[in-house]
Amino acid sequence: MAARLPARAQQVAREFDAVWKAHQAFGSACSSAGPLEGETRRLVKIALAVGRGAEGAVHAHVRQALAEGVAPEAIRHVALLAMPTIGFPQSVAALSWIDDILDATYKPARQRRNGGARGA
Repeated sequence: MAARLPARAQQVAREFDAVWKAHQAFGSACSSAGPLEGETRRLVKIALAVGRGAEGAVHAHVRQALAEGVAPEAIRHVALLAMPTIGFPQSVAALSWIDDILDATYKPARQRRNGGARGA
């Protein structure tokens, strides 16, 4: 089970172990079915979560992207690229979800760079 899996998802995975294992295997099969690799796959996953408006999935995929070494600037770019397709309000919301994780991960450095708290 993934270490960063949300508590409720961990509970479901424990309760329905065979379903969780099948879900994991399905995800692995989809990942290896084509030519996309590493960072590109992770950014696509973030984009799909952004397009769906799935805050929890955006949080999860941003955490995974950071753990895999994807640059924060590349992750934030996904929300901007989505803007013409999903609209300004939804893209701003997605950017805030991305920044939730970036702020939690890099808060002191981001505050110094921005001269204070996000939005200041």
